[in-house]
Amino acid sequence: MAEDIRQDKKANFSALTEHNNNGVTKISGLASNKTGASKKLVIKNFKDRPKLADNYTEDTWLKLRDAVGAIQNSTSIKYNLEELYQAVENLCSYKVSPTLYKQLRQVCEDHVQAQIHQFREYPLHCSLDSLSFLKRMNRCWQDHCRQTIMIRSIFLFLDRTYVLQNSLLPSIWDTGLELFRNHIVSDGAVQKRTVDGILEQIERERNGETVDRSLLRSLLGMLSDLQVYKESFEERFLMETNRLYAAEGQRLMQERDVPEYLHHVARRLEEENDRVISYLDQSTQKPLISNVEKQLLGEHMTAILQKGLSILLDGNRVMELALLYQLFSKVKGGLPTLLQHWRDYIKSFGGEIVGTPEKDKDMVQDLLDFKDKMDNVAQGCFNRNESFINAMKEAFETAVCAKSPTPAKYVDCKLRAGNKEATEEEMERILDKIMIIFRFIHGKDVFEAFYKKDLAKRLLVGKSASVDAEKSMLSKLKHECGAAFTSKLEGMFKDMELSKDVMIQYKQYTQNQSEPSQLELTVNILTMGYWPSYTPMEVHLPPEMVKLQEVFKLFYLGKHSGRKLQWQPTLGHAVLKTEFKEGKKELQVSLFQTLVLLMFNEGEEFSVEEIKSATGIEEGELRRTLQSLACGKARVLNKSPRGKDIEDGDRFNFNNDFRHKLFRIKINQIQMKETVEEQVSTTERVFQDRQYQIDAAVVRIMKMRKTLGHNLLVSELYNQLKFPVKPGDLKKRIESLIDRDYMERDKESPNQYHYVA
Repeated sequence: MAEDIRQDKKANFSALTEHNNNGVTKISGLASNKTGASKKLVIKNFKDRPKLADNYTEDTWLKLRDAVGAIQNSTSIKYNLEELYQAVENLCSYKVSPTLYKQLRQVCEDHVQAQIHQFREYPLHCSLDSLSFLKRMNRCWQDHCRQTIMIRSIFLFLDRTYVLQNSLLPSIWDTGLELFRNHIVSDGAVQKRTVDGILEQIERERNGETVDRSLLRSLLGMLSDLQVYKESFEERFLMETNRLYAAEGQRLMQERDVPEYLHHVARRLEEENDRVISYLDQSTQKPLISNVEKQLLGEHMTAILQKGLSILLDGNRVMELALLYQLFSKVKGGLPTLLQHWRDYIKSFGGEIVGTPEKDKDMVQDLLDFKDKMDNVAQGCFNRNESFINAMKEAFETAVCAKSPTPAKYVDCKLRAGNKEATEEEMERILDKIMIIFRFIHGKDVFEAFYKKDLAKRLLVGKSASVDAEKSMLSKLKHECGAAFTSKLEGMFKDMELSKDVMIQYKQYTQNQSEPSQLELTVNILTMGYWPSYTPMEVHLPPEMVKLQEVFKLFYLGKHSGRKLQWQPTLGHAVLKTEFKEGKKELQVSLFQTLVLLMFNEGEEFSVEEIKSATGIEEGELRRTLQSLACGKARVLNKSPRGKDIEDGDRFNFNNDFRHKLFRIKINQIQMKETVEEQVSTTERVFQDRQYQIDAAVVRIMKMRKTLGHNLLVSELYNQLKFPVKPGDLKKRIESLIDRDYMERDKESPNQYHYVA
């Protein structure tokens, strides 16, 4: 039974299928099976494509050509746009696309060729000025673009099927551009006049006139779209830009000062950037700005800096300096050139401050003010550029190194008693600024020698304004140079504190004496290695003073056996009770002044020679002492004959008529003022110490290298030594070491040295 059913089904299915001539299976009906009724599925043959009428293609093209002509002539189109679009689609469907494309291109080409005549006519009679010509060209271009877009919208089906499938064919829009470029813009006369007109308008705008920017934007956009912008316009535009700004740069550098010129350059650059935004192609920006910068800045960098940098820096023209840095950073080689002139200016100005003897008193303050000013310029105007900050440091080092003693003198002035800078904060700020200058000093040993000498005077004569300030300065020096640099200075403070303890013990000791003295003696015990070296001077002290010295010596050596005391009268001072006609006064004087004044207890008048033999004071010191007593503001002695200088034949007597509003009068101690000879002596002592350092460095290098040429040895020494030294001095030290058999010359090459073990 099952088998019969299968056969029926097969028979039914076969009956339902038959083949037509095209080989397409046609299902005419579906047999019902016993399970239920089924739906009918009908498959029909494709309809045959209707054939076009013989004249359809020609008639349709005429219709399309009329529509294109109407668009080109800006008249109304007779036909519906949808109808025209459908007509193009119909033609493309019947494989007429190649013919249609060629016909359309020809119509467009004929129209564009006809447009050239309106431009060729004008140069003959020149009735059209350049602006009108540009407007005509722009109108023609705008019309062409509008027409091409309209035509493309009708022939869109052609553009998106046939043209898209043929990669070698340009699209309808590209065809429009190609035709306009080939027949209008590529015409030599038309292109020249167009570009000339555009350049003329740009030059007028650069000269301050108002121009139609939208016109220029449109025309330059046209050249860019037609891909002739670079060769037809940009090259000539950049050439004209170069010519204009080269002449302008030369003229304005002569006519204007530097600040005005810099503002002009910045304005010009801003204008050119604005031009790029408004109507030039973006690709022109880089070469255009580069040309302007080169002609207005690059060609005049040295002249600008020589003419104006010092004026800007002297006047602290912060805004112009920032502008200068900003402009020079854009030019090749601009910042290195500015850096060199900046360094030279600081060296020159700093050298002027340091090198003028009249300014020695204010030198450090002037340097600090100058440093602050340059710091502000580097931070605010030069964008904190590390190269500029380092160049400034080098330049300051060069300037400051010529005067190492002067910063020490400035510190002395600030730390001395009577200094007006009263508050601790102000003093701390001043010391911090002094350390800035100190860092620039190469010869720190010279500074140390003078600082130590001045510190000794402040401590011994009680002239220090504040112990806290002194210790603060000491800690700053220690932090900067290490403990070895300040060990002797710290020892000086230790000596002063120990001396106070010794004097307390001494007073207790004298109170137990059977014969207490009417004189009060205060002694400072100085460790010789810590303090500056003083030249011993033998003077004739009064018996009372000699006796006190012996008592103290006995007391001190009794407590500290094995030590040796050496008295230094040059640093002594005293308070004398004196009686004048006006009344009793107290005179605060040096030990030398004391010895001279005490002579007038024994007699009324003495000559210079008599005073010298009685006191034993060295002649130069004696003359300064007599000058302070008889020629200063407080004249407690009369000199005859009168005069400012002390001569051999002068005689002196006590001025009983001396008057003064104060009870205790301090007579200026001339010996406290450092003489030129003392300065030279201190400097020479430092140089002598340096010789030992040079010798040690040479031996250290030679011991390590064994054999070395002269130039290499000198180079190594410059790297190791921390103070400035002349090549001649190094040569002398090398010769000295050869003489002392630390090293020897090579027998064949005199410039070669060998270490001798």
